[in-house]
Amino acid sequence: MSYTNSELFVSPFCRRTAARTPNSFTMERLLRKCIIRNQLVRECLAECLGLYILIGSGAAAQVITSNGNHGNYLTIQLGSALGALFGILVAHGVSGAHLNVVWSMSLSILGRHPWRKVPLYALSHLLGAFLGAATVYLQYYDAIQVFSGGQLLVAGPNATAAIFCSYPAEHLSFWGGLVDQVVATALLLICCLAVVDRRQGRLPNGLAPVLVGALILAIGLSMGSNCGFPLNPARDLGPRLFTFIAGWGEEVFTAGGGWWWIPTVAPFVGGLLGTVIYELLIEVHHLTTPHEEQSPGPELEEVVVDSGNNR
Repeated sequence: MSYTNSELFVSPFCRRTAARTPNSFTMERLLRKCIIRNQLVRECLAECLGLYILIGSGAAAQVITSNGNHGNYLTIQLGSALGALFGILVAHGVSGAHLNVVWSMSLSILGRHPWRKVPLYALSHLLGAFLGAATVYLQYYDAIQVFSGGQLLVAGPNATAAIFCSYPAEHLSFWGGLVDQVVATALLLICCLAVVDRRQGRLPNGLAPVLVGALILAIGLSMGSNCGFPLNPARDLGPRLFTFIAGWGEEVFTAGGGWWWIPTVAPFVGGLLGTVIYELLIEVHHLTTPHEEQSPGPELEEVVVDSGNNR
């Protein structure tokens, strides 16, 4: 058999299937042996990896440790939004990419997700956030040490704890922080429910993650100055636990008058409020046709997420 010059050039690629040797599938066979058969385990692993991906602390670390020479508030929010987008893309085909136990809770309240999975998803999110924070710390270890003078501080001009989790601004009161997180998380849930509400019109494939990323960006740009809009209990608690272990000490839990529990608890209140508001004001009023009344409509996709970034 003969080939033209152009065919000779592309043939190693175009004819790769025919040219495979008996050992060509070694890696494929090895990977197939690693397949996990249990669906719930696969979902938890996907949730863990998805939240690991969405951690936006890398952007915050770059800005803080460079004294603003390599980015600013906008780049932190962009990093957070893009992290959420790609975190969803990583996990949505396996678990639906909840990436936020508040979203899982909302779907369970609406009867669209089994309650038994909620605590397992929550633990997966916590682990993913913890590992994400650890990765950022390893990547920016030298920068953090130089910027902080070797002291891992929670407060002060050389503080670095805010790279990983949220702390209240000086002007923010206890009640102000509580209201901030309840309102912001309620808005997050209202908009996420709208994104997956098929009665609002089906979205093109792949658009939902982009819309959620844009939503995270909008919340960060408009509601981020009070406390960094954590919106996600695991997104804040996981990195906070890491900083406690890594050397910042117990001050990560005592700073801001014991601030840590607000981004851990308030999002649940906001999520419940947002779910009720959307159901009462929007979804319950969707018009139904006789056919839709006789047969159940399509279930909502569990494609959404997420969480914001901190500082």
